[in-house]
Amino acid sequence: MNRFNPQTALTPKTFQRSDDTKQVAGVVENIVYRSEETGYTVCAVKIDGREEPVTVVGNCPAVWIGENLKAEGEWMHHKQHGYQFKAETMTCIAPTTAKGIERYLAGGMIKGIGKVMAERLVTAFGEDTLNVIEKESKRLEEVDGIGPTRRQMIKESWIAQKGTRDVMIFLQSHGVGTAQSARIFRQYGGNAIAMITENPYRLCADIWGVGFKTADKVAMSLGVPEDSEFRARAGVVYVLQTMTDEGHCFSEEPALILHTAALLSIPAETIAGAINHEVKSGRLVKENGNIYISELHGAEVRVSEKIKMLMSCESGFKAIAVEKAVPWAADRMGIAFAPMQEVALKMALSQKMSIITGGPGVGKTTIIRALVEVFAKRGLTVFLAAPTGRAAKRMSESTGREACTIHRLLKYQPRTGLFEYGPHNPLKGDVFVLDEVSMVDISLMNFFLDALPGAGCLVLVGDSDQLPSVGPGNVLRDMVNSGVIPCKKLETIFRQEKGGWIVRNAHHVNAGEMIESPQSEEDSDFYFIEANEPDEVLQKLLNLVVTRIPKRFGFDPMTDIQVLTPMRRNQLGSDNLNALLQAELNPGGGVEIERFGRKYRIGDRVMQIRNNYDKEVFNGDIGRIRAIQVEEQVLEVEFDSRRVQYDLKELDEMVHAYACSIHKSQGSEFPAVVILLTTQHYRLLQRNLLYTGITRGKKLVCLIGSIKAVRIAISNNEIRLRRTSLRERLQSILKTDQVKCGSLDNSIS
Repeated sequence: MNRFNPQTALTPKTFQRSDDTKQVAGVVENIVYRSEETGYTVCAVKIDGREEPVTVVGNCPAVWIGENLKAEGEWMHHKQHGYQFKAETMTCIAPTTAKGIERYLAGGMIKGIGKVMAERLVTAFGEDTLNVIEKESKRLEEVDGIGPTRRQMIKESWIAQKGTRDVMIFLQSHGVGTAQSARIFRQYGGNAIAMITENPYRLCADIWGVGFKTADKVAMSLGVPEDSEFRARAGVVYVLQTMTDEGHCFSEEPALILHTAALLSIPAETIAGAINHEVKSGRLVKENGNIYISELHGAEVRVSEKIKMLMSCESGFKAIAVEKAVPWAADRMGIAFAPMQEVALKMALSQKMSIITGGPGVGKTTIIRALVEVFAKRGLTVFLAAPTGRAAKRMSESTGREACTIHRLLKYQPRTGLFEYGPHNPLKGDVFVLDEVSMVDISLMNFFLDALPGAGCLVLVGDSDQLPSVGPGNVLRDMVNSGVIPCKKLETIFRQEKGGWIVRNAHHVNAGEMIESPQSEEDSDFYFIEANEPDEVLQKLLNLVVTRIPKRFGFDPMTDIQVLTPMRRNQLGSDNLNALLQAELNPGGGVEIERFGRKYRIGDRVMQIRNNYDKEVFNGDIGRIRAIQVEEQVLEVEFDSRRVQYDLKELDEMVHAYACSIHKSQGSEFPAVVILLTTQHYRLLQRNLLYTGITRGKKLVCLIGSIKAVRIAISNNEIRLRRTSLRERLQSILKTDQVKCGSLDNSIS
C-alpha cells in the first residue's frame, strides 16, 4: 500500500462503471465486513455523480467510515452480490470537509467521541477539527462535555490510531496482518518500525500471537540473507521456544539441529554454529548434550537447590507433638481420620517439606483444613496459596481462611516484571501450603521457592495424575518420582455424594477401567449419553445445556454449566461450540461489539487466554461481561466480584467461555460439566485428559460421545513425556548430601 497526494488523487470525480475502469475514488459510507486478522475488507464507497454506493473488496491496513478512499484494481461480477470492485491496493486518508469529518469521527475510531460529540466538535471547529485534535487539543475543552480527562483521552486515542495505521501500512507491505500489527504497535509504540527494521525476529519473542514464520517473512522482505547465521540463531531459539511451549525444558542437540534445519532449509553446519554462538552469548545453556533456554536451566537448578536448603534447615518453631495434634484436630473438626490420612497428616506436621497427592474425594482438602487448625493453634503464621484465582477461592472456602494466588502472595510488580518478594526479600511466615501444584510450571515454582524463608515449612498438595502444567516442566510428578521428598499418596475414596458417580468414575478412568453410568431416568451426578456423529453430538449438547440440565437440576446455563472439549478447532472444538452456545444463551438485541471475528455482548461468559499482570488476570480466568461503553471503546469484565476494564484493542486476549478446552479448565471446578469425547478428537484422546475433565465437575458431569472414543482414551495411558531434568537434579543433590527425608511412598510412574 502506497501513500499518495490527497490534493490530486482524491478529488471526487463523476464516475461511471465500465469493465476497463482500473480506479475507484470516493468516501467510505459503510464497512460491510472486516477481518481484523487479515485486513480483508468489504466496504460501500460513495462516489460523486453516482446515486448508489459501489462495493469495494480487498485488503486494507485500516479503514474508517467517512474516510476518503482510493482503490486500484478491476471490476468483477460476484454471482451472489453482483458487481464489485476488487482492489489490489486500497489507500485511505482523513476527510477534509466538515460533513466528512463529522461522519469520520462519529464512526467510533477515537475514544471519547461518539455521534453527538462529533457533531459538537465540527460545529465548533469546522474543517479545522482534526488539526485542533492533533495540534491544539487544549481548545477541545471549549466544547460542552469535554473536560481535561476527556480531552486527554481523545488526544491519546488520536495519536495511537495514527501511529497504528503507520505501523500497519509498513507491516502490511511486508506481509503482516492487521491484528498482529495492532499488537506490535501496542508493544513497541512509535519506535515500532525502527525496532522491527533492526531485528525483525524479535517479533516472535516479544509479541504474543506472532510466530516465527511471520517474523521470518518480514526479515526476508527486509533483505536478511536466507543462509545467514543471524537467521539461523533466531531459528534455533524459536524451535527451542516451541518445545518449551509443549512443556519441555530442553532439547537434545541433534534433535534441535534437525528441527531447525527443516524449518529454515539451511545446512546443519550453519545451525550447529548458531547454537554455539547462542551458548557463548549466554542465551542458551548446553549441559550433557542437552540445550536449554538459560532461564529454564536456571529455574531447574535453583528449584533443586532451594529444596535442598529447605529440607536441610531447622524449622523456625518447636516441633509439634503429632501423636497429640492429630486426635486434637479430629476432635475439633468433628471427624475421624482414615489411617492413610493420619499418616499424611503426621508427615506434613513433622517434615520441613512434604507432598500430599491423590485423586478426587480422597481427603486432600480435609488434611489442609487439619493442618491449618493445628498450626494456627500453635500461633504460627500460615500462608495458603494456589496457582489460579478459582483454586485459591476454593481453598479459602474450604478452610475458612484467606488464600490467594501465588502471584498475589509474592506481590507481582507489572511495571518491572518482578516480584516484590524473592531471595533478597523473603516472605515472613512459618508454614506455606500450596494447592493444585500440578498446574505450577518450573518458572513459577522457582519464583515461589525463591521467596520462602529457610526456616519455613512447605506442604505441596495436588493430583499428579492430572494433566501437567501449561507451562514448561512437570514439577509435581518430578518431585514425587524423585523419591527424596516425603510424600503420601491418598487412595481411599471418601466423597460419595448422590452415589458418588463422579468420584467413582474418575478413579475408574485413572485405574484404566471403563466408566459406569446409571440409567438416564435415575438420579445421579454422572451420565453418559451416546452420540457418534458430530451433528448428533451438537444437537444433544444444546438440548442438555439449554433445556434438560436447567429444568431437571436447576443449574443456570450462563453461570453453572461448563462445556469441555479436547480441542479448540473443528466442528466439536471450543471455537465453534462457543458460537453455537452464545447464539442460544445470549442471542443479543442490545449493545454489542465485534472484534477479531467475535461478537461480544453484555452477559457473555469470557476467558482470558494469556497472563496479563497489569490487570492481574491470568490465563484460564473466567469472567462475565458487565458493561460495554462504545464511545469510550471500553469493555468491562467481572472476575470473581472484581471488575476489570479492557480497551477494545485488547480483546485478542479474550475468548468466549461457554465452552473451553479441558486443558484450559485445569484448576477450576464447576457445578455442572458437559464433556464432549468423540473419535474426531482421536489425536488427543488420553487417560489423563478424560480424568482431568471428569474431575472438573463438582455436582454433575454429563459425558456425550462414542463408547469407542471413551475406550480409546481410557486405554491410552502413554504419558506424553516432557523433557525435564528436575527429578535427576533432586536425586543427585539430595541423595549425595544425605538429607534426612523421612518415610516415603513409592514414586508414581
